[in-house]
Amino acid sequence: MNPPVSGQTASGPVRPRGVFRLFRIFGFEVKLNPTWLLLALLITWTLAAGLFPADYPDLAPSTYWWMGLVGAAGILFSIVFHELTHSLVARRFGLRIKGITLFIFGGMAEMEAEPARPKVEFLMAVAGPLASLLLAGLFDQVERIAEAWSLPVAIVGVLHYLALLNLVLAIFNLVPAFPLDGGRMLRAALWHWMGNLLRATLIASRIGSAFAIALMVFGALAFIQGSFVAGMWWVLIGAFLRSAANSSYQQLLVREALRDKPVRELMSTDPVTVGSATTLERLLEDYVYRHHFKMLPVVDAGELKGCVTVRDIKQVPREKWSSATVADVLSPPSAQNTVSPDSPASRLLADMGRPGGTGSRLMVVDHGRLLGVISLRDLAEYVALKLELEPPRE
Repeated sequence: MNPPVSGQTASGPVRPRGVFRLFRIFGFEVKLNPTWLLLALLITWTLAAGLFPADYPDLAPSTYWWMGLVGAAGILFSIVFHELTHSLVARRFGLRIKGITLFIFGGMAEMEAEPARPKVEFLMAVAGPLASLLLAGLFDQVERIAEAWSLPVAIVGVLHYLALLNLVLAIFNLVPAFPLDGGRMLRAALWHWMGNLLRATLIASRIGSAFAIALMVFGALAFIQGSFVAGMWWVLIGAFLRSAANSSYQQLLVREALRDKPVRELMSTDPVTVGSATTLERLLEDYVYRHHFKMLPVVDAGELKGCVTVRDIKQVPREKWSSATVADVLSPPSAQNTVSPDSPASRLLADMGRPGGTGSRLMVVDHGRLLGVISLRDLAEYVALKLELEPPRE
């Protein structure tokens, strides 16, 4: 049985994209990445065609498929419950969680920032495995009740599987390999001991990478020995964990480089702007294609009207570009497309990913006046230069 991977992460490269909203629970939005549907199909097929027929022979084929579907639904519930505990503990300590996303390797609670203290990190991390252990115990007790009441073997089988699954999920996530929950607990302990989050993250991420490589080697050996499906999954999980461990450390490096740096020190103070009377055709030819910007501030006689993006242009039929103007499609200044000059630059990585935002560029505005524009390119160039001149000590 291949356990789903659960964990918590700040917004960044490892965050799954292209998600669909499922529902809200306790104020958290639960989203589904299409890759999770592949996981659900594989789980259903594995249970219906392999595990349940082997453990409970002589049942009708349709019964096995119903067992597989219920088992997959139980896994979804278990992952959401696991991640929900992370989210509730995070909120208890004032950390904002963007939502819970289900994807092919399980799920993650998306944090906007790292915990401020080792204690918070540890409590958040340990909550997930404890929740899975709780579910394992509950499913086991319900299984015992089902057996005592002589309920159909199909029901007992699914309950047994879900109890075992949650036990495996808890144990797997307790492995001290970052970014698994156990790895975050390890990082919290190192952070408390050394007093240095960056150093603690480096050590924990290296251990996580080593564990991921071991998983990949184990998977390759299993594949060679004929366990094709299991081997493939271990290799994929290992590759994902290694990528997540490395990117988590890189994200922290970026945040440390930007720490205490206000937006006004990194913004471009002479941004290219466009007037609201400009046609979309001219906007493309004279501005977008020339300067390669996907967002441009709209300014008339020194007054900021808002901004226009490539996404806005695409909403207008091509044949109307010669007559439609920027005024027809611009977005007024809002929290989604502006930032204060005194805002910490380290927060921009999360701000630039906000729904309804302008992507990799934001207008820097003070009391309705445009001061400049800041982009991911500005941040990247600064971070690259800082890390080159002041590399972190290992």
